[in-house]
Amino acid sequence: MAKGEETTTLKSLEDFDPQKKPKRNKFACACAILASMTSILLGYGSYIAGRLSDWIGRRYTIVLAGVIFFVGAVLMGLSPNYAFLMFGRFFAGVGIGFAFLIAPVYASEVSPTSSRGFLTSLPEVFLNGGILIGYISNYGFSKLPLRYGWRVMLGIGAIPSILLAVAVLAMPESPRWLVAKGRLGEAKKVLYKISDSKEEAQQRLIDIKEIAGIPLDCDDDIVSVTKVQGKGVWKELFIYPTPAVRHIFIASLGIHFFAQATGIDAVVLYSPRIFEKAGIKSDTNKLLATIAVGFMKTMFVLVATFLLDRIGRRALLLTSVGGLILSLLTLAISLTIINNSHASLTWAIGLSIAAVLSYVGSFSIGSGPITWVYSSEIFPLRLRAQGVSIGAVVNRVTSGVISMTFLSLVNAITIGGAFFLFAGIAIVAWIFHYTMLPETQGKTLEEIEGSFGNFWRKPNVNATKEVNHEIQLSYND
Repeated sequence: MAKGEETTTLKSLEDFDPQKKPKRNKFACACAILASMTSILLGYGSYIAGRLSDWIGRRYTIVLAGVIFFVGAVLMGLSPNYAFLMFGRFFAGVGIGFAFLIAPVYASEVSPTSSRGFLTSLPEVFLNGGILIGYISNYGFSKLPLRYGWRVMLGIGAIPSILLAVAVLAMPESPRWLVAKGRLGEAKKVLYKISDSKEEAQQRLIDIKEIAGIPLDCDDDIVSVTKVQGKGVWKELFIYPTPAVRHIFIASLGIHFFAQATGIDAVVLYSPRIFEKAGIKSDTNKLLATIAVGFMKTMFVLVATFLLDRIGRRALLLTSVGGLILSLLTLAISLTIINNSHASLTWAIGLSIAAVLSYVGSFSIGSGPITWVYSSEIFPLRLRAQGVSIGAVVNRVTSGVISMTFLSLVNAITIGGAFFLFAGIAIVAWIFHYTMLPETQGKTLEEIEGSFGNFWRKPNVNATKEVNHEIQLSYND
């Protein structure tokens, strides 16, 4: 065999060898994982906030959240390198985690029954309004030189956070927290300010005193409270929960898990990628489409705030998740058709964009705001802050997992397959909500506990006193 032929033969044999996978860039992977883990950090911040708010109060926890986020925003805006940027991001994540937990808890505890749904959903309104402003500012700051644009975008968040921290000092403390600390005189003054009538304030005080174990005829300004708020929470939630508490805990974990497991963060965070898959190639058009997503979310959350106290949490939530199922199926089908087509299909592109907007609208009218409204109002006073914080941890951990795995999921089963999976999870969510979540509309926070403990039978509102008596016995033991 000639030398040239031998070389040709060797080369052709080498061509049959399996190609080696390119090595992963470990630094890039570490950076991506670190950035994605901030969602989980929000959950950790939420857990700390739950314990802290039982100690220093709801109001000062909100102030602390604003201060921490202010420091984080300044650090991000002035960061000289990536490591410093991530340090600032982690710092801001703790502040956001505090806000995630304490805002709905405080709102639910100060709101009168008639408008509790509206007022407790306001944090979600401002959250989505902030996201929309972020989208718009991204579009505006994209015109600035790169070295300045991202610094302004991250650092500007320091302004509203410090203004909020100062403004909150003018707000009253939660009357339920005051009663739990034995500060009955202060609680009465706050209740008269925040109730719709004097009679309602008196009734709310009676209900709170009963739950806190204070004699109803006690009218002292400072009293001794035997039921210490935040003590024994783990035992009551995990070791010896009453049927009502067990049901409440499962409902809270479930509603937080499904709110994120149905893919909202995948749609919001990766909406430019989704629009690109749908055929929108221009960066400007992708940013404008993303602004439309933020606008849709904000508008539908506003609609939800006015419907929560009129048609109830349960009906709105079931309608919302039903809309998620239809939107996810539509998005999955349209993206699958686009991926398998060699020609540009205008109708499929339009359908996928409409499905994304329908999805965020469906989420924002129910699953988004109701998750925080519902979980913050169903826990008894002694368990509320830490119970809601555990739900928030589940929420943010699930969010982090979805954010970190979405692109890998798309690579494994295609983008259409990913949304088919989310649609399947949404179906399970609808069944869970239908069977596990009783209505809370029109009930005081002290009455709501009596609606739980019956998984299949129609909840009995009059069971509240029996449940409270059972809990009183467990404390006496």
